[in-house]
Order: sequence, then C-alpha cells, then structure tokens
Amino acid sequence: MKQIIEQFIADVEKRNQHEPEFMQAVREVAENVIPYIVQHDIYHGKNILMRMAEPERVVSFRVPWIDDTGEIRVNRGFRIEMNSAIGPYKGGLRFHQSVNLSILKFLAFEQVFKNALTTLPMGGGKGGADFDPKGKSDGEVMRFCQSFMTELFRHIGPNRDIPAGDIGVGGREIGYMFGQYKRLKNEFTGVLTGKGISWGGSMIRPEATGYGAVYFAENMLSTKSDGLQGKSVVISGSGNVAQYAAEKCIQLGAKVLTLSDSSGYVMDPDGIDADKLAFVIDLKNNKRERISKYVDAYPRARFHAGERPWAVPCDVALPCATQNELDENDAKQLAVNGCICVSEGANMPSTPQAIKVFHANKMLYAPGKASNAGGVAVSGLEMAQNSLRYSWTREEVDERLQAIMSDIHNSCVAYGQNGDHVNYEKGANIAGFVKVADAMLAQGVV
Repeated sequence: MKQIIEQFIADVEKRNQHEPEFMQAVREVAENVIPYIVQHDIYHGKNILMRMAEPERVVSFRVPWIDDTGEIRVNRGFRIEMNSAIGPYKGGLRFHQSVNLSILKFLAFEQVFKNALTTLPMGGGKGGADFDPKGKSDGEVMRFCQSFMTELFRHIGPNRDIPAGDIGVGGREIGYMFGQYKRLKNEFTGVLTGKGISWGGSMIRPEATGYGAVYFAENMLSTKSDGLQGKSVVISGSGNVAQYAAEKCIQLGAKVLTLSDSSGYVMDPDGIDADKLAFVIDLKNNKRERISKYVDAYPRARFHAGERPWAVPCDVALPCATQNELDENDAKQLAVNGCICVSEGANMPSTPQAIKVFHANKMLYAPGKASNAGGVAVSGLEMAQNSLRYSWTREEVDERLQAIMSDIHNSCVAYGQNGDHVNYEKGANIAGFVKVADAMLAQGVV
C-alpha cells in the first residue's frame, strides 16, 4: 500500500514541481483515500484521485493599477477552478504577498473536499493576487479591486464560479469587486458571497468560519461527554476567523487566553472577555494596528514578540491564522500541557508531523476541511438566499450552520471511527472523496 501511495505522489509531483503546499495537501488526502479506493472496486482503476488533483482550469492574469502617487503598479491575479462535479466552483479570493500557484492550488484542492462535506451543491475553486491591502488607502484598494475584476469577470458567474473572501479580502474588497462586476455585466446577481447585508449578503457570514470551528470542537468534545464550558482555549490569529472563534468560545463559557498576529501573541491570564474582544476587533478592523497594542489597554496581559501561542497550557487549541503555523514541536508542547482538542480554523495550519503527534496522543483533532467549513457553508446559504431573492434571520442561518457542522462531524465519524477513537482526518478525506467521486463516475470522463 505504501508503494502505491508513493507512486501516486511521485506521478502528481512530476506535473507540479516546486509546489510544496499543494503536494502537502495531496499527500494528506492520498494517504487516507488510496487505501479506501483499493478496497472498493467501484473506484479502483478509474484514476479518480489523479483527476481530482488536476485543476479543470487555471487562469493567470496581469493586474495593473495606479497608486496614490500616480505610479503604475502591476500584480499577478489567479483563479483556480479545481472541480465542478457537484456544483459550480466555490472558494475564496486571497490578497497577500505570499500568494502563488502552489498555495492557491492547495487551497482549491482542499476546497473540493470541504465543500463536498457541507452537503451543499458546490464545487471547489480558489483565487487571489500577490497584492497586500495592508497600508494601502481605500482608493488604492478600490482601483486594484476594479482592475482585478475587469479580468476575473470573464471567468465567473452565479452558475459558473462564485468567489468569496479570504485573507486580505473582507467586506471592503468584496464591495469594490461586486460593484465593478455589476458595472461590467449590467446585472445584479449573487456572483460573490460575503456581501453586505443591505445588498445581498447573509446574516452570520462574517462569523461563520470562526463559529463553525467552535461548533465542530463542541461536537468532538460531546463524543467524550464533555463540552467547552469551563475550558481554557488558545487561539492563533486576530483576524475575522480568530475574532469570531473567540466570541463563540466566550458565549459557550470557555476562557480565551491568547490571540496573535505576524508580530507575536498576547496572553491574558484573566481571559479575553467580550469587552476585551470588542477592543481587539476595533484595533484590528478599524485602526489596523498590531496585536501588541492590547497590553497598553490591559497591562496584566503579556506580549510575546515573534512567538506563537502553542506553549501556553490549554484544554483546546484553535489555529486560526495561516497554513503550517503549528509544527511538530508545537504539537508536542500542546500534548505535554494537557490539550485534548484541536479544531483548525485556518486552512492546513498544522504540519504533517504535528498531525502525527495529535494522532499518537489520541487528541481530538479536526482538519480544516471539516472544522472550518462553516464559512463556505454560509456562503452556500447566501447563494440560496440570492436565488430566492429572500433573506433568512440571524437565528435561522445560525441554526442551519449548527446543523451543517453537526452533519459534517457525523460524516467524519462514520468514515473515521477506529474503536474508541475517531480519526477525523481520515473521516473527512474519505467522506469528501466519496461524494465527489460518485458524481465524477456518473458524469463520465470529462
């Protein structure tokens, strides 16, 4: 079996050299899914996983724009349309200087499985640009977004490809891109999700990824007749996902100890309560300051420059920042300090070596394709509301989100149960694969 897996990895790598993030994502899926394929004749010999690992379409384009000094700047834009077997392409746009083909292909590949797990009719895609909105004026961000959409609009549509936000793409950026799409197409459609409430957005959409990761953690703990009430929680990141993960943890009675950004992390021994979180949200969303400013307002907290929060003793860890932020040593530290549950709010934040440590210690570990699917789930609900020309209440959307996260958890358990332990990584990969593979088989070699 090991030889079959390694041969598959080698074949994919030949076509995707110098793409480490993408190959990491492919390997994780292959190690769980290939043994399942070999055991089930319906999939064996159909090369389905190889077809899944090859994007249906990759679009790369130039994005010229003019900064506030009048200088012409040039960035590179992408859209990866990975798989449309179960629905139109769906996945975020990331604006960050680290964006390249490898990162976007890994995100698009993960998105295929994540979207399948939601049970909603959405294929997988991802896109973005090597543009950093930080430090840019609203006018510069608007001109970039308009230039970006002037090319992207040719490749997307409400029944073809529906982008959303991701790192560096929030409500402001979605608004500018939606306005340009509307101008170019002369139509008002649900082509982007994450829109403002007054122009087609959904309640709970900003909160959905963070809330979903916490709901998934609560579901995992419930298998041990436990819950988040009274638990200490360590969270990385301080952006959208981390903020709302912290909010939901507080609501469920947990004590949030940390938040972080690229400069380091803050640890508050008294816990980050609702008022302190409101300060962080204003600090990051409105003032666009570093997390270190937290200690100016709350001097009992400590800022740890250039460090990650995983050495802080906790019961639950929620990595909500970026890929590969939690390595083997971090995982060992979490295990030694008594952490019992890890629910990923970011995409692939744990390295393969860290995941092995989680499994070895029988920790409750949820991969991002399962635990952070809440964001795309509510994006799917936003698409449904746009099609209906109707808006559901906050309570209705939150109820649907909780039901979807519970269904994803149950699917992971169904395919990942191993005695008294659930391998959520294996369960998520196989459950997602089965849904997409069945649709691909039904549709022929296309």
